[in-house]
Amino acid sequence: MTDDVNAQKIHPRDFSWSFWFTLPLYPYGRRQTIRKEVVKDTIWTFDQLQGIFYVVVPIRMTVVKLDEGGLLVYAPIAPTPECIRLVKELVTHHGDVKYIILPTISGLEHKVFVGPFARCFANAEVFVAPEQWSFPVNLPLSWLGLPSKRTRVLPEDSSTAPFAKDFDYAILGPIHLGPGKFAEVAFFHKRSHTLLVTDSVVSVPEDPPAIVQLDPYPLLFHAKDKATDIVADNQLNRRKGWQRISLFALYFQPSVLEVPAWSEVFRNAFKAPERSKKAYFGLFPFQWKQNWKQSFDALRGDGRLFVAPILQTLILNRAPQETIDWADKIASWDFQQIIPCHFDAPIQAQPYQFRQAFSFLEKQCSSYLLPEEDFTLLKTIDAGLNKSGIVPPAKDRV
Repeated sequence: MTDDVNAQKIHPRDFSWSFWFTLPLYPYGRRQTIRKEVVKDTIWTFDQLQGIFYVVVPIRMTVVKLDEGGLLVYAPIAPTPECIRLVKELVTHHGDVKYIILPTISGLEHKVFVGPFARCFANAEVFVAPEQWSFPVNLPLSWLGLPSKRTRVLPEDSSTAPFAKDFDYAILGPIHLGPGKFAEVAFFHKRSHTLLVTDSVVSVPEDPPAIVQLDPYPLLFHAKDKATDIVADNQLNRRKGWQRISLFALYFQPSVLEVPAWSEVFRNAFKAPERSKKAYFGLFPFQWKQNWKQSFDALRGDGRLFVAPILQTLILNRAPQETIDWADKIASWDFQQIIPCHFDAPIQAQPYQFRQAFSFLEKQCSSYLLPEEDFTLLKTIDAGLNKSGIVPPAKDRV
């Protein structure tokens, strides 16, 4: 496994993503890409960055070489000139992009890139998860930028897909969530024993991933304890910022994070040594308890697999039996590593570890649960959505 981004001089325009306004997430119109070879001459990951209020996490595309030549792309990212150049370097050695996979129906951060990416590879077929939808109006896929003549829905029977010799796949959902739906398609690359997933499971590294460290400012911003702090750029502070970002991204507001009164936030902003637009004018509405690191350690475990708290609380508990059946099917495959679209990758994991991550849906589960107190805000959101009738109630554990 090697980082293999070319050392050639790169112009800032290579990072340009002109359609950032369709999903205005940081870093907006300037997105760098890191390519990593995961399995020699077979699998590569492409990492970019996305976030809100400097809560930045990787978003990942995976490219796999097919046995008969050519490439399959799972979950495209922003097709910046740099990203497309890095893909075309693989095309030169391994053949054209033959298939582009959109493995979700609800993840706008994945869906928004598929059309523009497909236009860069005019001969590729696009396969999408069944029952795609959009909000507030359910538009045809061609209106969302996907090429109408080259876009197909993934067959329910994976053995009938044109890439069945290389891959098996399993479809979760759609899980109906009132005005929306959730689905995910996990792909199993047979020859390399690699599982590709979108959002269903993650593992959080102790140190920030390489893509997050290209610009350490978000890490240092969240390493502050108060608005008036000046934080040195060193690995200890980068790690501190990353771990707090992870807690924020996965829980929204864990129990170890308090939000001061806005009057106090504004007073502190006037005292901040950095009050530029980049520093949000000195605003720092975070107050971490001294034991915040314990919450991160409980989340990370020993680099274990787990289902993101947002999915546990707001989505998968609406279809526990269907989710367990899906996890059982995937656990029957002989994979040795997992590549999710977010946080760490690749993750060395066995099928039983994947299945164990979904034990929170089972009545008999007595371990492997994340701290209950960190779910307080998510459960409040869930109760509010349920009470207002926006989403259906959660079902009992199986």
